[in-house]
Amino acid sequence: MDYKKYIKSVQDFPNKGINFRDITSLLQEGPVYKSAIDDLAEFAKDRGAETVVGPEARGFVIGGPLAYSLGVGFVPVRKPGKLPREVATVSYEKEYGLDELCIHKDSIKPGQRVLVIDDLLATGGTIEATIKLVKRLGGVIAGVAFLIELTELGGRKLLSDYDVLSLIEF
Repeated sequence: MDYKKYIKSVQDFPNKGINFRDITSLLQEGPVYKSAIDDLAEFAKDRGAETVVGPEARGFVIGGPLAYSLGVGFVPVRKPGKLPREVATVSYEKEYGLDELCIHKDSIKPGQRVLVIDDLLATGGTIEATIKLVKRLGGVIAGVAFLIELTELGGRKLLSDYDVLSLIEF
């Protein structure tokens, strides 16, 4: 399916000069959303994924339905202070400074095959940090997947050791 035609571009959002790729227009189209999840599920099945991990917030919108489709669990990766049990934390650089992500320490079993999912791959910092958390807990990266990849930002080069799927490229 040509998913690109279901993505709306919003100029100057959230800042001047940014061409924001809005996935909500795809999510609103039930059969299209389902097809995207089905395509991501095939990728995950082919790689033997045993659980799905996604960073907040849009990683939840893709990761939850994907995990459901696969019949496996979903593990949220969140900002500090959002998870109630003991967490592992990683700091990472964003375009405008440092940030942190957290995962429950007991959410990944050693050797478990994990599909890491998010809505969009840009510079790759968030997904690289998510992968570090999964590996710190002993998880094995089965693959990494996205609805959208902004190819000019080069995030894929951080993922060269992994199987990567992007359903849409801009």
